[in-house]
Amino acid sequence: MAMNHKDVKLSCRHLWKVYAEDRAPYFKDEVRTGDAPTLAARLSEDGAIPAAVDVGFDVHVGEIFVIMGLSGSGKSTVVRCLSRLVEPTYGEVLLDGEDLLKKNKKELIDIRRHKMGMVFQSFGLMPHLNVYDNIAFPLSLQGVSRAKREERVGHVISLVGLEGRESAFPNELSGGQQQRVGIARSLAIEPDVWFLDEPFSALDPLIRRQMQDEFLRIQLMLKKSIVFITHDFLEALRIADRMMIMRDGRVVQVGTPAELIINPADDYVSDFTDEVPMVRVLKAEDVLDPDATPTNGMPEQDCKTDVEALLPLLASNKDGIKIMRGDTPLGVVTANSVIRALAHQDKRRGAETPHPEAAAQ
Repeated sequence: MAMNHKDVKLSCRHLWKVYAEDRAPYFKDEVRTGDAPTLAARLSEDGAIPAAVDVGFDVHVGEIFVIMGLSGSGKSTVVRCLSRLVEPTYGEVLLDGEDLLKKNKKELIDIRRHKMGMVFQSFGLMPHLNVYDNIAFPLSLQGVSRAKREERVGHVISLVGLEGRESAFPNELSGGQQQRVGIARSLAIEPDVWFLDEPFSALDPLIRRQMQDEFLRIQLMLKKSIVFITHDFLEALRIADRMMIMRDGRVVQVGTPAELIINPADDYVSDFTDEVPMVRVLKAEDVLDPDATPTNGMPEQDCKTDVEALLPLLASNKDGIKIMRGDTPLGVVTANSVIRALAHQDKRRGAETPHPEAAAQ
C-alpha cells in the first residue's frame, strides 16, 4: 500500500528518561500506574532527575515535526532517546512499528548507519578530512562501494550547493558551508528519518535564514520524516508541519503552529506565541470570504499560502484571489476577509482590533 502524509513513521510511547535512577528504586513499578505528574514530583523529591516524563507523539511520513521549549525543557533529551544516543529509562520508540528499545547493540548500530540521519548544533566535522571525505565517511563505514560512494556524495553535494568546494577543509569554510557539509553527510546514507537538534542556532541571523530556506528546499524534494529541535518559535513557524512544546520534561501541547497560536493550552504556550504576527500563521484556507465567488481570470494561490504572502497580491487584485486545493477551487480571499480574520484573532488574543490599513501593511 502506498504511504501518505498521515502514515506514521516514528512513534514515541510513554517515554521516560530518569537520571540518578538508583535514588528511585520504585520507579519501574510505579510508572505503570499512569500518574505521571505525581511520579515525576516524587522522583525530584528523592533526588532523581526526570528529564523526560511520559512523552508521547507520532511523526508522520514526510512530516517536519518540531519539538521546542526553553533550555532544560527536555527537548534534546527526547531526540537523543529516539536514536538511543541517550538510553531511555522506560517506554517505546517505534520506527516502522519496530521497538528500537528492544534492539541489541549490533542491530542498533545498523539502524543508525542505514536509517537515521543526525545533524546537531556543533557541526562535528573531522578537521583532517576535506568536504568530500567528510560526507563520504558514513558510507565508508557502511561498506558502500567506491562507485556508489562517488554517486551519492556527488548527489548530496549538488543538493546542498557545495559544488566546487569538494577539496576544501573545514577551516576553509564559513559556518553556513560547514553546516551544509553536516547536512550533506547525514543525507548521504539516504536515511528514513532525520533528526536535527538546533542545527542553525550557532549561525548568524542572515545565514540562519538562508539555511532554513535551503532546508525547506531539500525537504520539498526529498520529503523526509523529520524531527527538528529548536527554541526559536519563528524558526518553528517557518518549517513545522506540526510541533510539540515541552516544559520540565513533559509535553504541554501538540498541534500545527496555527493551532498552538490560536488555541494555546496554557500561559506557557502563549508566551512563545505572543509576538508572532498572525499574517505569518493564518493560511489562505483560513481567511476565505463567504460572500465572494471564484471567477475566471482571478489570480490563483494554493490553500496553504500564508496570509503574509497574499497581502501584496490583494493590493493589486481588488476582487480577490481564487484559492485552490490542487485543481479544486475552495473559494476567494479578499482584503476584507483578511482584515476580519486578523481582527477576530487579535480580539481572541486580547489585543486591540487593528486598523485595516495597518493590517494590510
